[in-house]
Amino acid sequence: MSEKKRIKVEVNGRTYEREVEPRLLLADFIRNEIDLTGTHVGCEHGVCGACTVMVDGFSARSCLMFAVQTNGKSITTVEGLAAADGSLSTLQQCFHEHHGLQCGFCTPGMLITLTEHLRDNPEPDEAELRALLTGNLCRCTGYQAIVEAGLDAARRMREATGAAE
Repeated sequence: MSEKKRIKVEVNGRTYEREVEPRLLLADFIRNEIDLTGTHVGCEHGVCGACTVMVDGFSARSCLMFAVQTNGKSITTVEGLAAADGSLSTLQQCFHEHHGLQCGFCTPGMLITLTEHLRDNPEPDEAELRALLTGNLCRCTGYQAIVEAGLDAARRMREATGAAE
């Protein structure tokens, strides 16, 4: 049996300190150790994208990382996308309005992936978003509503910052 390691991570702005097995996956840490169940575990091979979170501002598959690898880092899960008062982010609101989810299993990974992308690329086109989302498997929507939500969110975010077209 391996010796537990002490880690200290910030998740959605809150600091957590835990002793964990070195082999504990980040997805399992998030879901089971700190009880944030929005991060979903699908394929457990990094292919489906359901477990995507941001680590220090960059998207990562939490089923492919060990929790100990995030010691001293900042993690954002889908729960961290909404405002402190519980109001939805612009992207979340657009997903709601455009019906960009059905069963919801892929939605957390989609939202995290798009959040990072829209932060870095405020004027995406449809082809760009479709290519980006090839790393996130959805079996329900056909992606059309998800892409429309992403494009609408980008437009709204540009308008909010005065960078409208």
